[in-house]
Amino acid sequence: MFFTGSHTEVGKTYCAAAALATLAKAGHGLIPYKAVASGCREQPDGTRISEDAEQLWKACNGCVPLDLICPQRFLAPLAPPEAAAREGKSVDQDRLLAGFEACAAHGLPVLVEGAGGLLSPISDDWTNADLAKRLGLPLVIVVANRLGAINQALLTITAARSHGLTVLGVVLSDGKCIADESCDSNLSWLQKFAPDVPWARLRADAIELESPAHWVGFCVERGTLSSGATE
Repeated sequence: MFFTGSHTEVGKTYCAAAALATLAKAGHGLIPYKAVASGCREQPDGTRISEDAEQLWKACNGCVPLDLICPQRFLAPLAPPEAAAREGKSVDQDRLLAGFEACAAHGLPVLVEGAGGLLSPISDDWTNADLAKRLGLPLVIVVANRLGAINQALLTITAARSHGLTVLGVVLSDGKCIADESCDSNLSWLQKFAPDVPWARLRADAIELESPAHWVGFCVERGTLSSGATE
């Protein structure tokens, strides 16, 4: 499955980590893959740390080395191709694909987290949608649970389908939001306008998705967790 967002800073990593925890509790282990990260911090020894990758690594209990989870890391807090260009480099598209294959070689399904929103650039030539399509993965769309969530969710679902992508489900994330009066009504409106899309919610400070049975159920039904191999 490929975690993407309706926008940047909507809580993708927070929700992806919660999904890892929820599915692990139900007996479905996954390996996380942060395809590329920008906004990293550099240690005195030159090592680059991605906080997103670290969060995913901790969520899977260090199931694979951290460098495997996120092999391409850049410093500037910009879209990855722009962050790479600031360093006189470019995002290696072949490595984006090879990194996924390296994770999949461990024999478990892979949970991929993109960078930014669905149509944000992830390399010089690809958006997140392009990468998800090349990997053949269904999308989980993370939407910040606040006023405007309905429009952002429906636009992203429409964009995904126009690119030939399957929407596995949508997660409403309370984690990075300032609560407003729409938080408890957004779900019912989304269910009304996109009745064929499964939904889950992650409340602030929660560590698992709500409700676990529903979340695991729609992952299994869509074939994402039907075997030890990724789609």
